[in-house]
Amino acid sequence: MLPQLRQDHANMARMLHVLQLKQKTLAAGERPNFQLVREVVDYILDYQEGFTQPLEKVCTERLMELDPSSVEVTERLARDYRALQSRLKRLSNDIDMILMDAVVPMEHFAEDLNAYLKSHRAYLRDERERLFPLIQENFDDADLEALAAALPEGAQAQVKRLEEAYPELYAELRDAPEPVT
Repeated sequence: MLPQLRQDHANMARMLHVLQLKQKTLAAGERPNFQLVREVVDYILDYQEGFTQPLEKVCTERLMELDPSSVEVTERLARDYRALQSRLKRLSNDIDMILMDAVVPMEHFAEDLNAYLKSHRAYLRDERERLFPLIQENFDDADLEALAAALPEGAQAQVKRLEEAYPELYAELRDAPEPVT
């Protein structure tokens, strides 16, 4: 189960890398492919709903039973996750406005996107450094099976779906460097 979580982190890091490239284009005063940005944001929102939320629920509930001292970590991660999701939804709304040719200050959007990217990377790091060790220390095989059962098919299946649905996005992901996990 932990190798799957690490792989999912690597896949998300690739998505964030694609967004970072688009953010740098914006910061340089150029217009990126906003349709591609839309596809990445939609993917992350779908992924959060289908993957992160079930994972958080199972992990939080079980860790509180097994290790009450984990509450501080899991509650902080849950707060950070909700803030991330809220930030991403605001970005999604801004992208909708941009795609409808509404006036959206690009400098402000670039700053918001950069802040989101930094926050999401920090969240992934906290999961890796704080949540994963708690899972490893406290979960037995049955807990790991329950965790696996709570998750959808996994990020690899979603990346395969993206390859078929969004060939341009997949090409960007394929060309993104291997993230450090």
